[in-house]
Amino acid sequence: MNTPIRRFLFILLFLFFSCPAFAEELEPRRWSHLPIDTNFLGTAYAFTEADIGFDPVLKIEDGQVELRTWGAKYIRTFSLFDKSARVSFLQAYQEGRWSGLLDGAPKSVRRSGWTDSVLRFAINLYGAPPLQGKDYAAYRAAKKVETIVGAGVSVQLPTGDYMNDKLINLGTNRFTFRPQIGLMHTRGKWSTETTGMIALYMENDDFFNGNKLEQNPLYIIHSHLIYNFRPGIWAGASAGYNYGGRSTLNGTEKNDLKQNLAWAISFGFPLSRHLAVKAAYAGTRTQESTGVDSDTFVIGISSFW
Repeated sequence: MNTPIRRFLFILLFLFFSCPAFAEELEPRRWSHLPIDTNFLGTAYAFTEADIGFDPVLKIEDGQVELRTWGAKYIRTFSLFDKSARVSFLQAYQEGRWSGLLDGAPKSVRRSGWTDSVLRFAINLYGAPPLQGKDYAAYRAAKKVETIVGAGVSVQLPTGDYMNDKLINLGTNRFTFRPQIGLMHTRGKWSTETTGMIALYMENDDFFNGNKLEQNPLYIIHSHLIYNFRPGIWAGASAGYNYGGRSTLNGTEKNDLKQNLAWAISFGFPLSRHLAVKAAYAGTRTQESTGVDSDTFVIGISSFW
């Protein structure tokens, strides 16, 4: 691979890959009170478009990304130490095209395949008692004011498609841990929710023909305002911010500090007693001189039993 194309792909990689993930983190109701011993299964489709801004000295212009994602998520709730808890598993398949102008000439790359799997464990430390059936329904009907405090951790596994002779991959070939803590307060039909987390990246020592890639922690906070029209029908507005995540390649720090603002709107409604639909839009905008501005549209359906 010649040096200009390699330079082009390196910059695409470092600037883009944290931004769709940040948009995905803007998920409201992740600390909601759920009945225990219940299974939830959801599938979704997401379409992402992004513009990439580069340092002018790189002579790269009009960087763009189109990414299509098909995902499935399973959640199981249970009681742990007399607290309500849950585990979830997320798997997605993606198709993407990265393109731009390098010294005035068009360059592009395509990828399709499986992404890294994500496991998450969360427990409500305060509020949201472990209930099911009629006890759960009666508690939710009577509880007009409630505060929930939760903690959790998600683990991104290095299971996605990865080729060590390619710079753009859908898998990361490393573990990523995201410890998190959340607070949710409900008063009547209104709920507010805030989550803080840190993304801790393990090293990838087989990055592009044996290079070593490291990344500093990324600090993330997001909040949501949710209105429940009636059970099962809700709308939410979300905002988020992240900072950090600078990469190091073979001991040399890259100029790829992340600092992004994000926002989202979402709406959910039931199709039947055990089936619901969710639609959402999420956007990110970089606060650095270089970075990614992305827009993501999502439609999903979920069931429980």
